[in-house]
Amino acid sequence: MIIDIHTHILPEKMPNWVQKFGYGEFIHLEHRDCQACMMKGDKVFRVVEENCYKLEPRLREMDETDVTIQVLSTIPVLFNYWAKPGDGLETSRFFNDHIAETVSKEPKRFMGLGTVPLQDVSLAITEMERCVKELKMPGLEIGSNINGENLSEKKFFPFYEAAEKLGCALFVHPWEMMGEKQVEKYWLPWLVGMPAETSRAICSMIFGGVFEHFPKLRVAFAHGGGSFPFTIGRIGHGFEVRPDLVAIDNKVHPSEYLGKFWVDSLVHDKRAFALLMDVIGEEKICLGSDYPFLLGEEKPGKLISRMKLGKKVEKKLFSKNALKWLGRLV
Repeated sequence: MIIDIHTHILPEKMPNWVQKFGYGEFIHLEHRDCQACMMKGDKVFRVVEENCYKLEPRLREMDETDVTIQVLSTIPVLFNYWAKPGDGLETSRFFNDHIAETVSKEPKRFMGLGTVPLQDVSLAITEMERCVKELKMPGLEIGSNINGENLSEKKFFPFYEAAEKLGCALFVHPWEMMGEKQVEKYWLPWLVGMPAETSRAICSMIFGGVFEHFPKLRVAFAHGGGSFPFTIGRIGHGFEVRPDLVAIDNKVHPSEYLGKFWVDSLVHDKRAFALLMDVIGEEKICLGSDYPFLLGEEKPGKLISRMKLGKKVEKKLFSKNALKWLGRLV
């Protein structure tokens, strides 16, 4: 069994929320000249292929690459955290219903993660409860920051408390990268900003005491944890030499949390993966490909196979760890 925990999907037909709500740059999909264009307001944000919104090509490519199950989540630009809370709830419900419907069509091939309007924690908790209890989703995808606020902010603690109580897994994906406007050239927001943004999320949750206060919370981070595994030495050293700046909300050394959260396998390099195994450990790495986008792994699990880790370890990375994170395996 091969489970890919990091895949994205969007509906083939989406409302034009800019017209409905009268503001913002909500994404909608327009089909033009045999192309599907994600429109951000009146500008083309991204052109997507059919495998992003149609089941037939997705299932065919899963079969061609030996992927048993995809864990589906929305595209981060669709989080809409910047929107008015009620409007954010409406768009979240739309995407969640679509993912749940997709899973219902192929329940042996798909699992779904929801999205919630974290600009309003109360509404986010309500929609999380609907996702878990009604739509039978094992978890949610959330952004690495919420309108610039770190995930360590105390305002989000009731959300983590509810997620822990519900047994709702969280998948943290980078978005709205730090300094994005200053480094637009060379695709640097995606090449440099995303790894840094994910490390920001992990460090915020560690230093802010999220893992300490909610030890049963199951959290996975995209892209191999970004730059965090490769800078844990610097992070730990900073904690030791400047506790007055770093250890202000949590006195536990950051290295103590290694092995307490999951990451996906998407690092693209054997040397990086070897370090990831050493830092994060074979129990907490799950296959993740970022399907169907270009920065993903074309054949999910190819890098893991190249590492020649043995069948026992491969089973953990290909499926067992994912099932534990998703709460499907005790």
